[in-house]
Amino acid sequence: QVQVVESGGDSVQAGGSLRLSCKVSGLTFEDVAWFRQTPGKEREGVSSISRNGVFRRYSDAVRGRFTISRDNAKNTGYLQMNTLKPEDTAMYYCATGSRVGSSLTESDYTYWGQGTQVTVSS
Repeated sequence: QVQVVESGGDSVQAGGSLRLSCKVSGLTFEDVAWFRQTPGKEREGVSSISRNGVFRRYSDAVRGRFTISRDNAKNTGYLQMNTLKPEDTAMYYCATGSRVGSSLTESDYTYWGQGTQVTVSS
C-alpha cells in the first residue's frame, strides 16, 4: 500500500522559515514534488526533484526562497522554505509517481499526501 505523508506545516510570521517533510512508503522512491493550494484556487506546482536529486524545478513565486531536497535512504523528501510571505499561506501537498520527470503539473502525479497547512502572518 502506497503512503505519502507530509509533516512540518505550522503558523509562522512573515520572514520566518519552515521545513516540510514528505515520507513515501510502498513504492520505489521516484520523483517528488510539492504543490500548494488555497481555497478557491487551483493547486499549483511549487517545486520538484528527480530521483537522483540532480534535476530540481521551482515556480517563479518561490525560486530563491525555497529549496527542495531528498534523502533516498529514508524515502523522504523535504522542502525548506525561507523568507516566508503571507502569500505562501496554503495547504502544501507532496506528490510522487510522476509519468513525466521533474514535472510541476498536477495531472502527472499518481500518489498524493493529505497535505500540511502553512500559515504565514504579516
